[in-house]
Amino acid sequence: MAWRAWERPPGDIVTNREGEAGPPLVVVVTGMAGAGRSTAAKVLEDLGFFVIDNLPPRLIGRAVEQGDLADVARPRFAVAVDSRSGVLTFPQLEEEILRLERDGVLTLTVFLDADDEALVHRYQENRRPHPVAAPTLEESIAEERKLLADVRGNADVLIDTTDLSVHDLRRRLQDAFEAPSPRPRMKVSVGSFGFKHGSPRDLDLVFDVRFLPNPHWVPELRPLTGIDRPVSDYVLGSEAAGEFVDRIDELLQFLLPRYVDEGKAYLRVGIGCTGGRHRSVAIAEELAERLRAGGTDVTVRHRDADLT
Repeated sequence: MAWRAWERPPGDIVTNREGEAGPPLVVVVTGMAGAGRSTAAKVLEDLGFFVIDNLPPRLIGRAVEQGDLADVARPRFAVAVDSRSGVLTFPQLEEEILRLERDGVLTLTVFLDADDEALVHRYQENRRPHPVAAPTLEESIAEERKLLADVRGNADVLIDTTDLSVHDLRRRLQDAFEAPSPRPRMKVSVGSFGFKHGSPRDLDLVFDVRFLPNPHWVPELRPLTGIDRPVSDYVLGSEAAGEFVDRIDELLQFLLPRYVDEGKAYLRVGIGCTGGRHRSVAIAEELAERLRAGGTDVTVRHRDADLT
């Protein structure tokens, strides 16, 4: 039988309506050179994927066919593809993904990105040549961005590693691909941040809560965070906050099933305030709690709250 878009979550054991084991899952790991592709491949290997590094796209289908002969309910493959194979790699990759999907193979693309400054710094540290040859490192990065623009735009999961440690990247991938659940569900990440520290680059939806009363100006609340009950009560106690969370919750309940219908399996929602310590944290926690109550699989991250 045909496989529906809603039957495509990363990490879940997917079954059809008769309860049979699902088809192979292929996760394509790609992105900017220096953004963490090798680390991501190792994490997926730890999560039980059969990982193939730098495999030419035309061979992905053959690898899946061979792996599908194994005595496992559902083979899970991760294929790392980068610019080392030359400029023809990525058009071929898109063609192969479409072919696999036509054949009933579940495919997800993870794109790893970072800003130019971070990429330059990483290459200067490891002293390795960039896979895209150009007169300068900066020009190599710019050329690679052009090469990968379409792949980035069509990715199922986008992760910006500019400000992520290796451990942060591991947690992000675990959120997306670990621990199968009995029933397929979209995975939602709700995160808080401070605009003065810069907006995260890999969010799907961003909401600004700087219109709410700011606990920063209340001396006894300033040292606390939105996790603490006095701050949470102060923020959520305003009429505007309650109405705001109601509307965002309603919007997400409308959007989530439609995203799933289109094959989207992972959604990142950002809540921003000035410093990322009070209002955004309280709102993110409240929104996550409401989503969980409705049966959504939610993780929460607070980037700038200094919750240590």
